[in-house]
Amino acid sequence: MVFVVSLPPSDFPEEQFDFHVSENSSLSYISNKLAKDNVISSPFLFKVAVVLTGGQRGLFAGDYRFTESQNIFMIARRMVKGIQGLPKVRITIPEGTNVYEMAYIYMQKLPNFNAPRFVALALKNEGYLFPDTYNFLSNVKAEEIIKTMRNNFNEKTKPLDAEITSSKRLFQEIIIMASIVEEEANSDEDRRAIAGILWKRLDTGMALQVDAPFYYITGKRGAFTYDDLKIDSPYNTYMYKGLPKGPISNPGLKSIEATLSPLSTTHFYYLTGNDGITRYADTYDGHLRNKNVYLK
Repeated sequence: MVFVVSLPPSDFPEEQFDFHVSENSSLSYISNKLAKDNVISSPFLFKVAVVLTGGQRGLFAGDYRFTESQNIFMIARRMVKGIQGLPKVRITIPEGTNVYEMAYIYMQKLPNFNAPRFVALALKNEGYLFPDTYNFLSNVKAEEIIKTMRNNFNEKTKPLDAEITSSKRLFQEIIIMASIVEEEANSDEDRRAIAGILWKRLDTGMALQVDAPFYYITGKRGAFTYDDLKIDSPYNTYMYKGLPKGPISNPGLKSIEATLSPLSTTHFYYLTGNDGITRYADTYDGHLRNKNVYLK
């Protein structure tokens, strides 16, 4: 009798079927819902099967996909182990990507991705969502993406705790500066040199005067106009001294490390020429000469 009841119902959904398990749903509710949707024949036997397969702590929440009928013990095991049967999508988030750019990348890769919700939830985590390659379920929610990226950030930066403490700078300041360095530098050596220049400007009371935040303010890449420089924004480092209000991107580990171990030089100025090479100058006159030669 148990064997017969454990078999899938004769009217098991013929087409691909997705079943959602909410975090706060009781085992009884899930069992009855599975029976109502013709996935199992016996709610009671399903609950027994869950206990027998080690599900005393409950079932994994999420969406489960059924492409063929399965017996009650196989279904119980899947939900106890969290085997959802959904395809995973491999997605790479480059270093220096901001939340808006992330939303666009995820929108291109994930069906039914809620980009506005992601941006609304992720903005307060700007700078702390670690750029990396991820494998997400195709129906992953914005909350899960943010949680995964934030946990990855915590894991990757944990080995730097001692350096962060000895730096005598706030962690938030380090990440804001790293987000700028990520956008301003083209190589590991330049990262350390530019970090040293920007920290020195900050410590001597000089305005940072970096261009990278203007993309975060305006959303446009490339050369900025004098009108852009007049935009009243807490991210405008020409108008306001000190660091921007928050990170302007999500920096990679190398930029964070460079910010923690900046290169000490006599330079106060730098620019990246049309050839992609960064040039440095000790004085503003020297900087102007570099502009005239390398930005023609």
